[in-house]
Amino acid sequence: QVKLVESGGGSVQAGGSLRLSCATFGYTYSSFFCMAWFRQAPGKEREGVASIYTNGGSTYYADSVKGRFTITLNNTWTTLLQMNRLKPEDGAMYYCAADLHGGCLATALNSGAYDYWGQGTQVTVSS
Repeated sequence: QVKLVESGGGSVQAGGSLRLSCATFGYTYSSFFCMAWFRQAPGKEREGVASIYTNGGSTYYADSVKGRFTITLNNTWTTLLQMNRLKPEDGAMYYCAADLHGGCLATALNSGAYDYWGQGTQVTVSS
């Protein structure tokens, strides 16, 4: 059974940094085509933030976070999201996602491509 567990959320001031971690249980991330981070703020739709192909390491980012966020694969079990120069609009619940069937190869930041989701970790950025 696949389980994704996020950690690392918290409250920071604008301009600060956080690092989110996603641990996979049941499968190593190499079993998936892509690992990704999504976020959802109250009253807004879930949006793709960053995605990484587990084979080759190609990365994709939402325009709003390019140059500030970095997604990496830390070891066989953990996906990281380094978030720098945080802005108040980055505040949201952040979710880790994994694609087992390859849909992410066509649309890396489309939530419909992902099969498994974590419970989320909250990020709050104060101005």
